[in-house]
Amino acid sequence: MAFYKRSIFLVNPGFQLGFSLIVCSIIFISSLIYPIILMDFFKELMERFPEANTNLKLAESNLLVFLGIIQLVFITMVFVMFIFVTHKIAGPMHKLKIHLSSIRQGAPIGPIVFRNGDHFHDVAEEVSLFLESVAQNQENDFEYLKEVEAFLQNLSPVVPDDKKPVINEISRRLSEISSRYKNSL
Repeated sequence: MAFYKRSIFLVNPGFQLGFSLIVCSIIFISSLIYPIILMDFFKELMERFPEANTNLKLAESNLLVFLGIIQLVFITMVFVMFIFVTHKIAGPMHKLKIHLSSIRQGAPIGPIVFRNGDHFHDVAEEVSLFLESVAQNQENDFEYLKEVEAFLQNLSPVVPDDKKPVINEISRRLSEISSRYKNSL
């Protein structure tokens, strides 16, 4: 298997950005509890030590600003990390979609391989096995179609003239189907 590296990390932006935003929102909402606890703590300190109110208010605001900056950096890191994590899910699904689309458009049927580190290698193996069985069935059908074509050609001279157009149409359709099989194999 050749090594390759994706350089586009947002292969499914709706999924990747949406999932990352949901995770970051959950983290952000759950982290709001700390400033509330700290504000209650400083309020309690200010009530117990009224002479230090000015210093405590300054310390509270500095701490909240510091926590806000830390939270912003942390959320940004989590967001970027989840873009990479979701890429290991969205990337293989994107590759699978392109692979199946190219087969549908006439490309040869072949196995699909995901990168090391990507998720869903079992899906790639199962799809490859499925495509292999489809290709084998096509090959078997193609061989049978060739036999039927030969049989019809041998039968054609003994068929009454009024039935020859039907035999010719069947032969034409078999040739058309055979050529379609040849293109996909």
